[in-house]
Amino acid sequence: MFAAYAARIDPDRPLDGLELGERPAPEERAGWSTVTVRAASLNHHDLWSLRGVGLSQDRLPMILGCDAAGVDEDGNEVVLHSVIGQSGHGVGPKEPRSILTERYQGTFAEQVSVPTWNVLPKPAGLSFEEAACLPTAWLTAYRMLFTNAGVRPGDSVLVQGAGGGVATAAIVLGKAAGLRVFATSRDETRRKRAVELGALEAYEPGARLPQRVDAVIETVGAATWSHSVKSLRPGGTLVISGATSGDRPSHAELTRIFFLELKVVGSTMGTRDELEDLLAFCATTGVRPVIDEVLPLDRAREGFQRLADGEQFGKIVLRPTE
Repeated sequence: MFAAYAARIDPDRPLDGLELGERPAPEERAGWSTVTVRAASLNHHDLWSLRGVGLSQDRLPMILGCDAAGVDEDGNEVVLHSVIGQSGHGVGPKEPRSILTERYQGTFAEQVSVPTWNVLPKPAGLSFEEAACLPTAWLTAYRMLFTNAGVRPGDSVLVQGAGGGVATAAIVLGKAAGLRVFATSRDETRRKRAVELGALEAYEPGARLPQRVDAVIETVGAATWSHSVKSLRPGGTLVISGATSGDRPSHAELTRIFFLELKVVGSTMGTRDELEDLLAFCATTGVRPVIDEVLPLDRAREGFQRLADGEQFGKIVLRPTE
């Protein structure tokens, strides 16, 4: 079957390790389901995999891709939860938690196999392309907002780095849930898009907000860390799920954190139940993922390059060549 896969690890030139070509189709395995992929979406995780983060040399070649929507063996339209080993289903109770492409072949292929427990029904109102955007970036944003930040309708939130998949999802989900959302971006066009999606205002990174917020959604890391901490009200919560600009800020702001009793919470992906809730939330409210571009799988390299260059606003989706 045709697939996009990591053939080599290169920390400095990750796209040099990306190959497009034939790979073995999934084999039958007890407790697992094979899904015919109709759409899969790109994440920064895929670029990090090509750099060797979470993916070791001895597991190559590895088909990339965490997210997918498709059709199972019985003809059902489904969405995949990409965290494997969280429950023991299909892998055994001592299986360490991992994400697709760390230990198991991913979704950038005509077919993918996952534990049957990881297969959820796709709501009829969501297209395959829309559903394929939800299991990583949108699920991460959902958990950051509603589980780890614990915000409620009427609360205020700052989303750093508008344009990225998680940040864009946080703006849209926050607006739909009745939050007062502020956003930042270095790019004026992205700031305008953030307001169009529901942010009250969008500012340049580091700009003073009109008020201190209840929570900050942080995926940028070092470049925005100090601003994130300074933007919180006393007792507020900073939730971090990524550090695309680096993980070593020049100012940790420790004095402000303890003096104002701020909370810093790490967040990674989300549970199957949270994905089920997110799917229901989208189906009920009419919220839909922001899609930057849809490409056939044989043009995956273009999507990877666009993501690596930071040119996208929202999600890049791949469709296996029909």
